[in-house]
Amino acid sequence: MKSLSILFVDDDKIERLKFQKACKQINVHNTVCEATNGSVALDILQKENFTFDLIISDINMPKMNGFEFLESLNTYQKSKLIPVVIMSTSEDILDLEKCYKLGVSGYFSKPLKYLDYLNKVTSLLDYWSKANLA
Repeated sequence: MKSLSILFVDDDKIERLKFQKACKQINVHNTVCEATNGSVALDILQKENFTFDLIISDINMPKMNGFEFLESLNTYQKSKLIPVVIMSTSEDILDLEKCYKLGVSGYFSKPLKYLDYLNKVTSLLDYWSKANLA
């Protein structure tokens, strides 16, 4: 599996630590930049020298939630080609539909069991490491 440069957007510190742990367990040396909400993520993306292969974002965050983040992403030309995957606790079909209307490349709910989480993250990163054309 090719390593990726990932922007991981989630306000929950435990979720950020869990994602880092999963990346280490998969034994692929991904570069993970963390943001605690959509506003912080946009600040990171606006830097001149950013290069990300993938953005993974939660929906429910303070200050700027995932929907607002997705809407803002669509206004930035240089971030339009970065695939965005939503990883959320929400299993609401309306949230799923709204995310796809806003242009996400994937959506999955966060599993409660760590092994299930690890398997989903492994599949996600394996797919995008192969699908990435950059």
